[in-house]
Amino acid sequence: MSDPLHIVCPHCSATNRVPPERAGDKPKCGKCHKPLFDGHPVELDETGFERHVGANDVPVVVDFWAPWCGPCLMMAPEYEKAATMLEPNARFAKVNTEEAQGLAQRFNIRSIPTMALFRGGREIARHSGAMGAAAIADWVRANA
Repeated sequence: MSDPLHIVCPHCSATNRVPPERAGDKPKCGKCHKPLFDGHPVELDETGFERHVGANDVPVVVDFWAPWCGPCLMMAPEYEKAATMLEPNARFAKVNTEEAQGLAQRFNIRSIPTMALFRGGREIARHSGAMGAAAIADWVRANA
């Protein structure tokens, strides 16, 4: 039997231990009893970012965006489709760079939308520019 995956709940931020073979069985949070994966990216502030990126054993795909950005708004439904395609093998998250300017500065986000892929708390890949759901999924699979 393999070591359990640590998966942070998108609703209450509790860390859950899930056996890898059960990750695809729609696991629920042990604390709030909501689904750990629901096909929707989780909105992160700076505190939530640290928790999700640092404690998840699955790769975390972060979309850095802003509400005034046309390409960001066009990509949003595609990003959500990609989440439904790849969960539970990856956690999808969004960071509003207007509200979390410290994160945008820390990760040197110069253009949006920018997606960054994190594993073990470290950035392992980055892509700037809008993409469709299939391209997002392919990019995550190639880099995760």
